[in-house]
Amino acid sequence: MRAFMTDWEARMYSQMHATGTASAEEVLMRLLNTQEEQDRWLLENKSAIEDKIQRGLAELDRGEGIVDSDLAGVLARLKAER
Repeated sequence: MRAFMTDWEARMYSQMHATGTASAEEVLMRLLNTQEEQDRWLLENKSAIEDKIQRGLAELDRGEGIVDSDLAGVLARLKAER
């Protein structure tokens, strides 16, 4: 084995270890499947995502956004409400 690995090889071995896969092929299939699922979800939800973005932009246009200095507090309250 070479004394060094390329970045790609290091990432592949890291992914193999993290996922418990036995080969680079398994890692690539797993990553492709995940990407396909994400792409499918984005396509299925594209309209809803675009609607939410437009609503958010309209709120900002009306001055209803959160001031930077208040953001941490707002996020903490939202998190506590979960």
